[in-house]
Amino acid sequence: MDKPWLQSYPESVPAEIDPSEYASVVEIFNESCTRFADKPSFHNLGKTITYQELEEATDAFASWCQHEAGLVKGDRIAIMMPNLLQYPVAVFGALRAGLVVVNTNPLYTDRELKHQLKDSGAKAILVVETFAHTLADVIDDTEIKTVITTRFGDMLSFPKSILINFVLKYVKKMELPFSLPGAFSMKEVLAKGAQLPQAQADLSHDDIAFLQYTGGTTGVAKGAMLTHGNMVANILQAHSWVNAVKQDEGNELIVTALPLYHIFALTANCLTYMKLGAMNLLITNPRDMPGFVKELKKFKFTAFTGVNTLFNALLNTPGFSDIDFSRLKLTLGGGMAVQKSVADQWQSVTGNTLIEAYGLTETSPAACINPMDIGKYSDSIGLPLSSTDASIRDPDNNALPVGDRGELCIRGPQVMKGYWQRPEATAETIDSDGWLHTGDVAVMDEKGFFKIVDRLKDMILVSGFNVYPNEIESVIASMPGVLEVGAIGIPDDHSGEVVKVVVVKKDNALTEEDIQAHCKEELTGYKRPKVIQFVDELPKTNVGKILRRELREL
Repeated sequence: MDKPWLQSYPESVPAEIDPSEYASVVEIFNESCTRFADKPSFHNLGKTITYQELEEATDAFASWCQHEAGLVKGDRIAIMMPNLLQYPVAVFGALRAGLVVVNTNPLYTDRELKHQLKDSGAKAILVVETFAHTLADVIDDTEIKTVITTRFGDMLSFPKSILINFVLKYVKKMELPFSLPGAFSMKEVLAKGAQLPQAQADLSHDDIAFLQYTGGTTGVAKGAMLTHGNMVANILQAHSWVNAVKQDEGNELIVTALPLYHIFALTANCLTYMKLGAMNLLITNPRDMPGFVKELKKFKFTAFTGVNTLFNALLNTPGFSDIDFSRLKLTLGGGMAVQKSVADQWQSVTGNTLIEAYGLTETSPAACINPMDIGKYSDSIGLPLSSTDASIRDPDNNALPVGDRGELCIRGPQVMKGYWQRPEATAETIDSDGWLHTGDVAVMDEKGFFKIVDRLKDMILVSGFNVYPNEIESVIASMPGVLEVGAIGIPDDHSGEVVKVVVVKKDNALTEEDIQAHCKEELTGYKRPKVIQFVDELPKTNVGKILRRELREL
């Protein structure tokens, strides 16, 4: 097919990458641990661990999983925690043992967690004790047999480790009571694992590395099967573009404020920058903006990834403009559209261009990116990555010419294997020619740059997180006082979009407060409606389907 975007590639970026260079993510990890053994790999809450220390810890975790927990290649293990040093140890340890990582949002409600654990068939879970009460409420309805618990300070140095754990439990009272009989602590897992034979796992491109859950049109989240081949390809694709900005291997420092359970941070920060021997600065609580800025002032970082809302919040936090940005060479925005006003202000304050990229959970996630040397905000999602095809298609799946609007479709080695145990949903998303239908409406110009102009699907994008209306509607419709409900996304200056619900009452006594209280029990924070409107009836088609476009006009 014609690839007009190749003419716009930076000189150093290849048209193709060779995924066969590595058989698995573990091979890339092992290579980095050997090459950069004495270099810092991750820093969090005042503690730095080197690549050698990371390798030793992951080896212990992997050995324990195989020899003590009896987990075998292909078994699923859920990891439920914010950005802590324990996260990369568990992720790479699990992968070294041949396990499939199920990244899990620690703020999930009982309902959301139960669905993900049951759907994935996870046999083990690592959970921070702050969130263990949620697991305790649902574990009997899952296949979980092995529970590993950890606390925020467990991998920090004495006495800070003791102090942080004490404050969170007894001062801030963040650890609610829970009962998980037979659970192991991560401390004992690592201590025991260090005495066991090294874990062995024969991995190939076809083996699943991650079950990455994304919202579902049927009201439940689906697990995107991201194979080692998918992840290797996307690491090499991202690496080839990042290298267009000359990288000082072993001396780069990337700020990781987005949670590692999100595919953007997982691939871009944790995996791609690992290949560069970089240090990841893990931010555990980026919502604490003053604390975040205080932490940033301690480091001369070279790369920064985030979503538009994060960049905007930092720019409006006192003290941010006083940070030393002299080494910052790459700022990458994704997950949601980057606003021109934010990009312009970021460049003014930091002296660095905020480059926009585009991807999906289903593409591991990177699919398109702007050239690193573009110099200013481009109002586009950029060019397809190396070894990636992109096409604008009409409703009959015919390719459209330059300038025409249509659905953006992606094809490449980073496109997922499919949805876990959902062949019908997979067939609806990936056609027989291997094209992934994104649901986003885009146009391509004559130079091969793509721009998103609309959305075919009903998905709502809140600060880079997918929210599907059917899930919201299902939760609210379960309330006795609700007759009907429709959910849509509406524009929001802070998060791009927020959820709005339009409700028809069955019980006139029903209030906004009732709905908010119910949603707090059933939905993670970013999914909860920010606007609730009561109406006498919902606009529908003649077959009874809710007309969301008309809901937006109410």
